Amino acid sequence: MSSSRSPRQAARTLAAWPRRRWAFTALTASATALLVGVPTAVVPNPLFSRSVPVQWWNYPTLAVTAVLSGLVVASYLRLPGDPVAPPAPGRLGPIGGVLSFFAVGCPVCNKLVLLFLGTSGALSYWAPLQPLVAVAAVALLAEAALRRLATAEVCPAPASV
Repeated sequence: MSSSRSPRQAARTLAAWPRRRWAFTALTASATALLVGVPTAVVPNPLFSRSVPVQWWNYPTLAVTAVLSGLVVASYLRLPGDPVAPPAPGRLGPIGGVLSFFAVGCPVCNKLVLLFLGTSGALSYWAPLQPLVAVAAVALLAEAALRRLATAEVCPAPASV
């Protein structure tokens, strides 16, 4: 494993975070859980429903997505006293977030899936792939978090960007 993705450096970065950044992490994780969970009806609500029941693995996928998204987003928060501005966000986090939305969503409620595969295709082909999409989404978010946290102190962006 390269030093730019060191889990030890990521852990040191997290240990040094102030309470304010942790509070922002919790806020962002909660917002992510709602933004992904409400429209997919993994979080029960009166606005959205599902034609196919929520699967057991949707809950841990949503939880891990929320936590990792919270960590990634909070790593870009510039607090007073920070010497430099954080670098521009990468692509892995947003791609992982979008994939997790598709992974936990109802296979026949997604208009894009229905357009491309139809109802029977959504149930026959898309639904069995959703757990794999969930794994890919979590892997991308984990890699984004590890990269960002492991390099946050090592190579910050200059303040004049």
